[in-house]
Amino acid sequence: MSLEVPVDLGEGPALVLLHGFAMRPATYAALARLLAERCRVVVPDLFDVRGQWRHDRVVDAFTATLDRLGIDRATLVGHSFGGALELGFASQFPDRVVELVFSDTLAASRELRLGAEALRHPLRLLRLATPTAAAAFASTWAEHPRQLVDAAWWGFRSSREFDSRVVARAGITAHVLWANRDSVLSQGDGRRFAQELAASFTVAAGRPGQVLDHDWMFQQPRLFRHHLEGLGLRAFGAARGRRPPPTAA
Repeated sequence: MSLEVPVDLGEGPALVLLHGFAMRPATYAALARLLAERCRVVVPDLFDVRGQWRHDRVVDAFTATLDRLGIDRATLVGHSFGGALELGFASQFPDRVVELVFSDTLAASRELRLGAEALRHPLRLLRLATPTAAAAFASTWAEHPRQLVDAAWWGFRSSREFDSRVVARAGITAHVLWANRDSVLSQGDGRRFAQELAASFTVAAGRPGQVLDHDWMFQQPRLFRHHLEGLGLRAFGAARGRRPPPTAA
């Protein structure tokens, strides 16, 4: 089994984006187009699976998807829930990972409000969501309700500490980005997660006084690209060594 890949843009080194809980690849289309100016950008659908959604099944399907696309090694960028899958894949296949970026991620093992809330009242998450995220959530819930409940339960009950230790020991270059006012996940938890991985930790900076929340990755795609460029990702090639991202969105 492999995953559907609705977004596959650009050429060059591969950057694979793993989307957030109940989001769609199309939710990240504007960001993907911007990043595709620098590299090949692939966004698979992490919930379009038949039958029960299980972490190991989806990691296997993700691996098969990379094989199908001819991607031996990739830069991985995970948003929210997608970061947990990114971490799981990296712990199993460190040789296939160039570098890791986690944005406001559930890969951190201590702050599980998103999974708990989704398990108790899936539609209540819409109260926290931007209109774009709410529309994606409603669409995914309509098509894959069982898979979302399965995934939420896994996120709620599982621990990622072992995977974090494995990735840290493998010495994979990692970065953690965080919104300055994330209303879903704790910034302190993100800092601890970065320490576990020996990763850089960056709180997103926009215009003076600008509030960036959990969905800033696709709500502010140009700002997110600026922050990625500031990290000097190898997927961007010439972007390495550029000065830190500007404060204007």
